[in-house]
Amino acid sequence: MDHRPWHSSYAPGVPVSIEYEKITVPNTLRRSAGRFPHNTALNYMGRRISFARLESMVNGFCRALEGLGVRPGDRVAMCLPNIPQAIVTNMAVMRMGAVTVPVNPLYTERELAYQLCDAETKAMVTLALLLPRVKKIQDKIPVKSVVACHIQEYLPFPKKQLFPFVKKAMTAKVTPEKDVYVFSELLARQDTSPYQDKSNWEDLGALLYTGGTTGVSKGVMLHHRNLSSNVQQFASWFPDLEPGTQRVVGNYPVFHSAGFTAIQNFCLGYGHEFILVPRPEPSVIIEIIKKYKPTFLPGVPTIFVSLLNDPRFRKLDLSSIRGFFAGAAPLPAEVVRDLQSLTGGFICDVYGSTETAPIATVTPWGGKVKQGTVGIPVPDTIVKIVDLEDPTKEMPAGQAGEVAVRGPQIMAGYYKKPEETAKVLKDGWFYSGDIGVMDEDGYLSIVDRKKDMIIAGGYNIYPVEIDGILFSHPKVLEACTVGVPDTYRGETVKAFVALKPGETATEEEIIAFCKKNLAAYKVPKKVEFVPELPKTTVGKILRRKLRDAEMEKAKKAETGPSA
Repeated sequence: MDHRPWHSSYAPGVPVSIEYEKITVPNTLRRSAGRFPHNTALNYMGRRISFARLESMVNGFCRALEGLGVRPGDRVAMCLPNIPQAIVTNMAVMRMGAVTVPVNPLYTERELAYQLCDAETKAMVTLALLLPRVKKIQDKIPVKSVVACHIQEYLPFPKKQLFPFVKKAMTAKVTPEKDVYVFSELLARQDTSPYQDKSNWEDLGALLYTGGTTGVSKGVMLHHRNLSSNVQQFASWFPDLEPGTQRVVGNYPVFHSAGFTAIQNFCLGYGHEFILVPRPEPSVIIEIIKKYKPTFLPGVPTIFVSLLNDPRFRKLDLSSIRGFFAGAAPLPAEVVRDLQSLTGGFICDVYGSTETAPIATVTPWGGKVKQGTVGIPVPDTIVKIVDLEDPTKEMPAGQAGEVAVRGPQIMAGYYKKPEETAKVLKDGWFYSGDIGVMDEDGYLSIVDRKKDMIIAGGYNIYPVEIDGILFSHPKVLEACTVGVPDTYRGETVKAFVALKPGETATEEEIIAFCKKNLAAYKVPKKVEFVPELPKTTVGKILRRKLRDAEMEKAKKAETGPSA
């Protein structure tokens, strides 16, 4: 690979280019089970599952899915939080040559039905708690078999000690019926001896969905080569981390690309302990740090802000923490300062997207840190900044433009969406839609969001989807959603609504309507009623004008009336 400015900032031992081992992710688990059979692979609130045990569970679940009629190439939805069954499902589906489709368990019936239909899913693994939701849409989806999981199945402690969010799920019961199975019962009947791995380097391994500016989410096609290459790129970034030695807190959900690759696949492939966190609440993370002494603590900025605002966190022995992986947005300078002073750990900002599997740039491990940047490209990855109007024109250092990425981790395309694919994939380059600046050393800064995307608490929220729900309200004439500054979530969702003539409505009424149709994190937290929305001469709503006005109000509130 030709020398690039950022290569000079690589830590000693990090290669500019990698000779990729053509091994798929489920096969790396098998290798780890051979190398570290007795090491902990999964730590679920104190219940430890060794690599040898996890390997046997995956083998058994491969045979269970085969018994349900799943064949190579079929899609299997994994709709679970971070619990052992989620990891077993992902590995088993990929090992048998099928395609895993991670699904957010917070989705409403509408969102769930769309994704299951679009991915053409044949089977689904989900929580027993969510079965009623699935049954409501069963005549609209192609799913033939549902495997229900109990969240308490692998918990090591009695019910009275459960965290509140687990207690509710424990009350869910599974009524035996046709095509509905219980995970533990299904697995108990299977042969767990080695299963012949059917995953192939060039085949589709996962469909991870990303939101769309058209309001329709898109299935990102990640082949085994994309997934495995990105893990190998990430692992090479830390040449001093011996396999089988680290303990990583799973604050990112595995249904999200960051949790899927940077935690699940990285830990299983290199023999590290994956500490499962079904819901990353500060009190839970504090207990995990106290009991299990993790070496790496990933998270979005809101997690770190919450922890630093909790006096219990500041009193902990944090000496075990070697580093932090921060995603979604660069950490504020004061947060970086506090984390480093408390722990001495190194903070790696990470940038990428589902389309890049997702890791594209990372702060150089143990190297030079430039506050406000998201690091430099990982091995075999090229990032360039191109003119917003003419993508063939590359911008010089220090000037803003669209971020384009090329490397072995780039997706194959959007599932069944050739036109959408053609808009972002050109000559091997992925055009992200993000606006960025790269300095003379190759450090990347993101200066604007992908199109109009809102990032609230680490979740990517596409306002057009919310607009569509608001437009469906019988009293609403037109609506526009924007992200507004929020001290805790980074951004939160605000809706501007113009009602039909003669209609009246309250903020509570509009929010309640959204709650019925959207996952909780997408629901507007604020609603402002306006006579009409600003538009262009051709009638297009000026979302940016509304957002800029909100930013100006926030700036004035921060600086005070005398500013």
